[in-house]
Amino acid sequence: MSSGVDETVAYSVQKRRLRRWRIGAIAAVAVSIMIAGRYGQQSRSESLYSGGRIINTPHLVQLKVHGMIGSDVSRWTKALADAGKDSNVKGLLLDIDSPGGAVTGGEELHDAVERFAHNKPVVATMRGMGASAGYMIALPSKRIFAERSTLTGSIGVLMEAPEFSGVLNKIGVNVQELVSGPLKGQPSLTKPISPEGHVMLQGVVSNLYDQFVTMVVTGRHMPEEKVRSLADGRPYTGEQALKVGLIDNIGGKEDAQNWLSKAAGLSGEPKIVTIGEEHKTFSLKRRIFGWFGGRVMSWLGLDADIFLPQTRAAIDGAVSIWKP
Repeated sequence: MSSGVDETVAYSVQKRRLRRWRIGAIAAVAVSIMIAGRYGQQSRSESLYSGGRIINTPHLVQLKVHGMIGSDVSRWTKALADAGKDSNVKGLLLDIDSPGGAVTGGEELHDAVERFAHNKPVVATMRGMGASAGYMIALPSKRIFAERSTLTGSIGVLMEAPEFSGVLNKIGVNVQELVSGPLKGQPSLTKPISPEGHVMLQGVVSNLYDQFVTMVVTGRHMPEEKVRSLADGRPYTGEQALKVGLIDNIGGKEDAQNWLSKAAGLSGEPKIVTIGEEHKTFSLKRRIFGWFGGRVMSWLGLDADIFLPQTRAAIDGAVSIWKP
């Protein structure tokens, strides 16, 4: 009799402990998701001057655009807008090392640099690459510097769509598709582009290309005929780009800084503050809480990708990129 009572009590205690543990685990997941989301949102949206400090003396700012340009460039455009309103910011150094990326991202960043350049001097310095959309964002600059070996230019637009109908036919898979119009399903992963679809998509690419050409004509003050003769998609070295007028000077970042200091009317060695970068503390905390939440959710059999914020840069739609 006593043994049965003891077992019942022990079972009840164990059940309560298990219930508390589950509640604690769920609460921990909820907290980690909220904190990860909070820090993720802050790191994406907050433009920072030197770790958040306000600089109350005349200075220059630099924006580093390294790697692929994604579809979402709001972190950079907001930082440029904030710097443009700051009376202590006297100029912008645009530090580029990019093969290009999304046309939309390049266009938004180009326009943000252009707005900044209406009131303050901008200089662009290109390192290993400043091609396609990477070149596009340099166009509003008053001066463009590049190394002799920099790959730049590659003016053009690319649209790709993989198509697997041949493989699907071989394995006996037939995809049925219902569309509202003959061009709605173009391009498709499961069937070749139709002649009508090819004409339509080529029209989209050509229009985006015309927009790019217009940016070069305006930014480089060159005749449209000359720009189109250069804008066949080919890359140029820095030396070649200088000869055809796509850049202004051969030189590195230090040369660009010296030019900007003089253009901004600053003497000596002015302070240069990097803007538009993720706050490292936020980024570290986001990784820690994201990892912890993912581990717990995995143990509970839940899909962490549904809940935790994604940090991968996305490139959607047409691209302007140099592809060796």
